[in-house]
Amino acid sequence: MSGMRTLGEFIVEKQTDFPHASGDLSSLLSSIRLAAKIVNREINKAGLADITGAVGTENVQGEAQQKLDLYANDKFKAALEARDQVCGVASEEEDEAVAFNKELNKNAKYVV
Repeated sequence: MSGMRTLGEFIVEKQTDFPHASGDLSSLLSSIRLAAKIVNREINKAGLADITGAVGTENVQGEAQQKLDLYANDKFKAALEARDQVCGVASEEEDEAVAFNKELNKNAKYVV
């Protein structure tokens, strides 16, 4: 296949290369894809949604946090927590790693 592919197309195409895989990584990548689509939609209407500009706080790197950074961080956390393959995330927008619900995500294999 030549030309550009979407992440979804790539996942479907490549998962057949691993017939014994559980599908957990494909599910994880799909949640990242979903969060990216949501953030992209908001970027396209950022001026209308008031999600641009500084918040007035700093991230763990000492950089001024931007509204869009925090918005994206929240959307990625929500998308990843909704999948039982992920037990937590670490982000420069968080002071510490964030652990997800232990009951819901008790069989999780990934930290993102």
